[in-house]
Amino acid sequence: MKTIQGPAIFLAQFMGDEAPFNSFESICRWASDLGFIGVQIPTWDSRAIDLRLAAESTTYVDEIKGIAADAGVAITELSTHLQGQLVAVHPAYDIMFDGFAPKEVHGNSKARTAWAVEQMMLAAKASRNFGLGAHVTFPGALAWPYIYPWPQRPAGLVETAFEELARRWLPILNAYDEVGVDVCYEIHPGEDIFDGATFERFLALVNNHPRCCINYDPSHFILQQLDYLQFIDFYHERIKAFHVKDAEFNPSGKAGVYGGYLGWVDRPGRFRSLGDGQVDFSSIFSKLTQYGYDSWAVMEWECCIKDSQQGAAEGAPFIENHIIQVAKRAFDDFADSGMDLEANRRILGI
Repeated sequence: MKTIQGPAIFLAQFMGDEAPFNSFESICRWASDLGFIGVQIPTWDSRAIDLRLAAESTTYVDEIKGIAADAGVAITELSTHLQGQLVAVHPAYDIMFDGFAPKEVHGNSKARTAWAVEQMMLAAKASRNFGLGAHVTFPGALAWPYIYPWPQRPAGLVETAFEELARRWLPILNAYDEVGVDVCYEIHPGEDIFDGATFERFLALVNNHPRCCINYDPSHFILQQLDYLQFIDFYHERIKAFHVKDAEFNPSGKAGVYGGYLGWVDRPGRFRSLGDGQVDFSSIFSKLTQYGYDSWAVMEWECCIKDSQQGAAEGAPFIENHIIQVAKRAFDDFADSGMDLEANRRILGI
């Protein structure tokens, strides 16, 4: 067993146009002052990083690492959630997802996909330059509009969607393998990979690729009413990143898992700040530690009630208090009799 690293924070929800959130240096100092020792960088935000430059220049990467180190934090992973989403987009979402890409590819789905794939390739090189072993992203979705089987789905529709998803991702996974970086997909509604069954379907189609891994986030499983602890039992060998995010599910006679098109405050399933929801983090940290997870515990803040800065301030001590320092000796060593093989044979009467 190994000790989980942290606490760390995903910067995506905090970057902004006002200090201290408007530059990488100032937001790192802000995070450090709150007690975080790691930061996960959203690569689509130019206030945090120039992804292309990070892929091409080790000098620039050293500068970014130096800024983080001077502030007292390490860089945990790079994130391409928005770019990864655009690797596969169903036409129903074209207009909404255009906002994730540069204006020059808006209205041109093929050009947008090509841009997204290039971004993923740049992120592979940048992760290598940073010396990182894992990368977090979304896989995108082609089949998501057909999540509920009514009308009856045409035979082969889901199979075709996943075959295409795998076809698009396999070259990207190979590129990450070449630089020694795991691709950690966030298992998330809105993506074609949204639970264990869909992850297994995708994994089989990419030939059980060694770099096809998971960014574990239990909040999305609470909202689906999926057993998020048994998920760790099933897939711990593939879990290479961890978003610490809370959620709650309070169904009523009016709405359940599908949410009734209600806003986040009124939905039965909603994301909460750490400690305010229903996720059993004590059991999660115990299971991950038991299975030898030794990468970062990264807070992702999303809450429809609490202010983000309060959530961040409470997040660092919350994670720190849940990290288990792995035992260096067995608790019952004091009772060790030191018996040898011959003594054991006598005890057993053999």
